Amino acid sequence: MTTTAAATKKFASQADLEEKKVTFSQISEHAWAYTAEGDPNTGIVIGDDAVLVADTQATPVMAADVIRRIREVTDKPIKYVVLTHYHAVRVLGASAYGAEHILASQDTRDLIVERGEYDKASEIGRFPRLFQNVESVPAGLTWPTMTFTGKMTLWLGKLEVQLLQLGRGHTKGDTVVWLPGEQALLSGDLVEFGATPYAGDAYFKDWPQTLDNLLALSPKVVVPGRGAALTTPEQVAQGVGETRGFIADLYNNVQKGVAAGKGLHAVYQDTVAALRPRYGHWVIFDHCMPFDVTRCYDEVTQYPDPRIWTAERDVEMWKTLEGQ
Repeated sequence: MTTTAAATKKFASQADLEEKKVTFSQISEHAWAYTAEGDPNTGIVIGDDAVLVADTQATPVMAADVIRRIREVTDKPIKYVVLTHYHAVRVLGASAYGAEHILASQDTRDLIVERGEYDKASEIGRFPRLFQNVESVPAGLTWPTMTFTGKMTLWLGKLEVQLLQLGRGHTKGDTVVWLPGEQALLSGDLVEFGATPYAGDAYFKDWPQTLDNLLALSPKVVVPGRGAALTTPEQVAQGVGETRGFIADLYNNVQKGVAAGKGLHAVYQDTVAALRPRYGHWVIFDHCMPFDVTRCYDEVTQYPDPRIWTAERDVEMWKTLEGQ
């Protein structure tokens, strides 16, 4: 999207109205990927006696399409929902599944307590298309019924499923779902493929190491947070490498601007210009960059932990960086 005075009165994403084609595909013996051309993905694990869903879609109406596709391949009960992190677009569809357990890291629950309501309001304002039938979302927030720190193991019959915190990256609470027996991974937004990482709640200094920890598992297939499923080790290396490259390039450009004494607006302009040739064709590049650069500037200067995004702060930031 071209950035013009007319186009910047609203978030770049508010002009994004095109429906995306959904793909539902099996990527290993027990893992499936629900992807939609750069929209938020859902990962599914079909075990011996139950189904696990990681990342729920943004509303119960949207989750119903995931359930419909699961029911085309199995009638096993959907027993577990995993929240890989706390963002509204990932969790507000949870009620549709009727799961016995909603699982998340304790760090993710802490973020829901601290900023869940603010995030819900800001995300719906930023991305209206991604919250189809938002009125179907129950009042209140999506709360985990069980939390863990570091590692939790589930057994879906004889199928071992591990929930792992590999480090901070996209948020401080990031969780991956790991099937060690078939080296299949559901990464949440720690990994994107052909889609711009949203880094408004990120830890830029930690994220590359967290990705190294992810690669140390030697995954053969990955359901990324956005983009097509990664179905070979070569694609996995590409997806992780490109995500890592984006985070490093953005951080290095912001760090360079701050060292030169530049303010946020100048650093933003310089960083977008530097990254656009390599990453500008990625999904939601124009939407994410103001949030990403603002968070990175904060981290480099005075805020080691992400500040809360409110709907009001979103608009103020957007006008400052993209407005004319």
